Amino acid sequence: MSLFSREKRTPLTGVDVVLADLDGVVYAGPGPLPYAIESLQRVERTLRTGYITNNASRTDASVAAHLTELGLTVAPDQVVTSPQAAMRLLVERVPAGSTILVVGGEGLVDEVVKAGFSVTRSADDAPAAVVQGFAPDVAWTDLAEAAFALKVPEDEGGIPWIATNNDWTIPQARGIAPGNGTLVSAVHTAVGRLATVAGKPETPIFREAIARFAATHPLFIGDRLDTDIAGASRAGIASALVLTGIDRPKHLLAAPEGSRPTYILGDLRELHEPYPETRIRGDVTSVRGASVLVDGPDITILSEGDRPIDLVRAGAEAIWRTGRQIFGFRVPERLYADPFHRP
Repeated sequence: MSLFSREKRTPLTGVDVVLADLDGVVYAGPGPLPYAIESLQRVERTLRTGYITNNASRTDASVAAHLTELGLTVAPDQVVTSPQAAMRLLVERVPAGSTILVVGGEGLVDEVVKAGFSVTRSADDAPAAVVQGFAPDVAWTDLAEAAFALKVPEDEGGIPWIATNNDWTIPQARGIAPGNGTLVSAVHTAVGRLATVAGKPETPIFREAIARFAATHPLFIGDRLDTDIAGASRAGIASALVLTGIDRPKHLLAAPEGSRPTYILGDLRELHEPYPETRIRGDVTSVRGASVLVDGPDITILSEGDRPIDLVRAGAEAIWRTGRQIFGFRVPERLYADPFHRP
């Protein structure tokens, strides 16, 4: 393949389904992120699109309605939620029609009911399992009921505990807020046992999406290395990290193997742009006009190029290909400068 043809390839080349995270990719809080809607509208014209979210507080129908209000064309069955993935796990572990203690909001309750289970909020109702997901109004009393129900370890006859996800944070319009992982951790601290996780970075939610869309060459777009990109990697899916959410250039440079994206994007407009080739010449890594030299423990910027995203791409590849951890290098601050939009 010639250099010219490589330069014409975009992150969408050869893709049959685009799967996108929501928080930090499409929106932060109720409002859209810059360029996200216009870019995804372009995707919708030629490719099937689906949306994968760890946020368990809303139903698939409400998420679809929100995305439609923002200007996209989304039906409820295009939204894959962590509660739906949790139900795939739950039906394998407890009898149909069982009573389930739910810690979470409407999105989780809706899926538990659709799966044929009964819902309780009290450990006194002898639930067959606990399912826990994020909702803004989850209270100490809810966490306490979960702890009471989970006091006996599962390998000693206790009931299963399934968490929709384990995200430590969630982007909001006012900034970064605690996510479901902090609530799951609170229960873990009380009972000394671990939950089975359905959402990213675990594979159940990706298996649900691949099966639903019959995808053969999907691209997953996310904003977090530890959940989105690591999860896509575990599921064998190509991924794009967009720098509009949680993880920043400095996190990207330090990304361990297994959490490194196929593509690095400043915003979603770059889905439609030719993705530049990374050129390696000895210890110099270049992307377009940006070049980075690895010289022992020193990372040196030889040229910043015309676009900050290319410098990030070159720096990340230069560090990753050494096989060494970032703390073993002296890294110039300019390499992880952050001119990219974030909530």
